[in-house]
Amino acid sequence: MFYQKRINKIIGDIDKFFDTIDQALLIFGEGVKNYLYTNVEAFNGNLQTMTRLENEAELLRREIEAGLYRQSSLVRLRGDIMRLLEALDHIIDTLNDNLFQFEIERPFIPVELNADFLKLTELSTQAVETAIPAAKAYFRTSDSITEKVHRVYFYEKEADKQAKSLKRKVFQTMDELKLSQKFHLRYFALHIEEISMEAEKVADQLSVMSIKRSI
Repeated sequence: MFYQKRINKIIGDIDKFFDTIDQALLIFGEGVKNYLYTNVEAFNGNLQTMTRLENEAELLRREIEAGLYRQSSLVRLRGDIMRLLEALDHIIDTLNDNLFQFEIERPFIPVELNADFLKLTELSTQAVETAIPAAKAYFRTSDSITEKVHRVYFYEKEADKQAKSLKRKVFQTMDELKLSQKFHLRYFALHIEEISMEAEKVADQLSVMSIKRSI
C-alpha cells in the first residue's frame, strides 16, 4: 500500500512536470506574438510567468529525482527516466532563455516578417507539444510511443524548413536591411528553431526507452 502510494506520488509529480512544460510552450508562443506586435505590458507579463514556470519545473524535477532514488524497485529505469526529465527540463530552460533574449536584445523585426516568425514559433513549439504525450505514454502504455515520436520528427523537419525559408527571405530579398540586422534576425530564427531540436532529443531518448522496454 505504502509502496503504491509512493509510486503514485512520483507519477503525479511527473504529470505536473509535463503540464508545466506545456504551459511554458503556450507562454512562449504568446510572448513572441506580443513582442512582434509591441504589446509591451503583455510581453512583460509573459516573462514573469515564464520565470515562475521554469522555477516550478526545476522544483518538480528535483522532487521526482529524489523519489526515484528512494524507490529501489525503479532502479533499472531510474537512469533513463532522469535523462528524459533532464532533456525536458532543458526545453523549458531554452524557452525561458530565448524569450528573455527578446527583452534583452530588442531585435528589430520588420512587420512583413511577423507571419514568418509566428509560423516558425508554432512549428517549433508543436514539436515539443507532440513530445509531451509521447513521454506521458511511456508511463502508461508504450503502444503509442512510436507513432507519437514520429510526429515530433515531422514538426522538427517542418520547423527546419520554415527557418531556412525565413533566413533565405531575409538575406536574399530584404536589401533594405543592414547586414548586421540580417545577422540578428538569423540569430533569433535559430533561437526559435532550437526548441524543435531539443524536442528531437526528447524523441530520441523516448525511442531508446521504448526499445529497452520491449526487450
